[in-house]
Formats: sequence, C-alpha cells, structure tokens
Amino acid sequence: MNVTRAEVAVVAVAELFRGDGEIVASPMGLIPQLGAKLARLTFEPGLLMSDGEACLVTTEGAIEGWQPFRKMLDTVVPHGRRHVVMGANQVDRFGNQNISAIGDHARPAKQLLGVRGAPGNTVNHRTSYWVPRHSKRVFVENVDIVSGVGYDNAAKAGQRFHDVHRVVTNLGVFDFATPDHSMRAVSLHPGVTADVVRAATSFALDLTEAGTTREPTAEELLFIREVLDPEAFREREVPS
Repeated sequence: MNVTRAEVAVVAVAELFRGDGEIVASPMGLIPQLGAKLARLTFEPGLLMSDGEACLVTTEGAIEGWQPFRKMLDTVVPHGRRHVVMGANQVDRFGNQNISAIGDHARPAKQLLGVRGAPGNTVNHRTSYWVPRHSKRVFVENVDIVSGVGYDNAAKAGQRFHDVHRVVTNLGVFDFATPDHSMRAVSLHPGVTADVVRAATSFALDLTEAGTTREPTAEELLFIREVLDPEAFREREVPS
C-alpha cells in the first residue's frame, strides 16, 4: 500500500507525544491535530486533548472535561503538564522561533501573529514545532524576532524548565540533542536526501546520524484514512 508524505508527517508528529503520558496535548494546525489524535488512539491513550478554547475533548470531539484559558494558565502551563506543537515562520539553529514579524521590529516588512504564548510555552513546558514547507525562508541563521525561546537564549536567562523538543517538517524530524544544543536531523522522510535538506536550510545542519522516518503501520493508516481524515485534507498541506 502506497504511503504518502503527508501520512509519514502525521506519524512523525504522533511520535512527538510518545512517552508523554497524561498531559495536555495542544496541537495547532491540521497535521499536528491528526498526529496528536493518532497518538491517543494508539500508543498514548492517556493524552488529554484540548479544543483550544475551554474544554478537553476526545478524538471524536466529545467533551470530557472543562479547562478554560485561565485554568490552563494557572494550573497547566506553569507546572509543565502540557506539550504544545506550534507553527513557525522562522526557526534558527538553536530553536528560537519567530511568529511575530518579518524584518526590523520597529518597522517590519510583514506583520504576523505576535509572540502570543510562545515565550511562556517554551520556558515552562515541552514545545515542538511543525513546518509544512521546509525552506531557507523558515530555517534561518537568526530569527528576526524571538517569540519562542531557543536553547542559547534560555541558557543566558537561566530557564531551567526550557524544553524545545523537536521540529517536524515535510522533509524530516529534527532535534537539539547536540553538545551545544544546535539543530540536528533525527530522521529524513522516505525519499528525502541529505542534499535536499541542506539546500533548504540556511545554516549548517548535522545530518551524520539521520535515519529514515518510519512509515505508518496498517492500523495507523486505517485510523488516518478512515477515522481521522477521510476527506484527505492532509494531502493539501503536504503534497507528495
């Protein structure tokens, strides 16, 4: 059975939550939502899924708990019981993320979302990033504005609970498990070469130990195709 790049990406996002146990999963965007739901349906049944507003929900959307924004900020975020998967307009080699603006802060060329909850997320609990289009415009030498805090800035500020976990893109999976916490490739998706990743990244990236991202199992494919995303919206976000 042919597996698409989008389906590999969904599984890669699901793997972000492996071992997390009973914490709040906050996936932002289609592929992150599919990945978190897939993890809950398979190897992480204890995950608590947020609807992004005031409720905890099942993978089918049924309400199973109440968690308004204030409660999230008071009892979840500061205590590290959350794993958020955010987007990123820019990411640098140390995991600093920008979702605020492109260009000079005083007069940006493009205004984006603003820093939102990125600083608090990155210094309080596990944070991962999803990038549907891996390119030099996203993977930059230095982000224009630090929204999510990277390892270099967290070290300067003494942020002991800082935890930028991984970055998943349409090309591979990346982490910061190097001596200086610079980015390295954990795995490349099937069919993706090291040269392709180098050409799409503005900084030197450690690719020496990169494996191949696993493909979904038959059970996972069934969930993805028939339960979670029967209309295949995933293929629009990550074309094969």
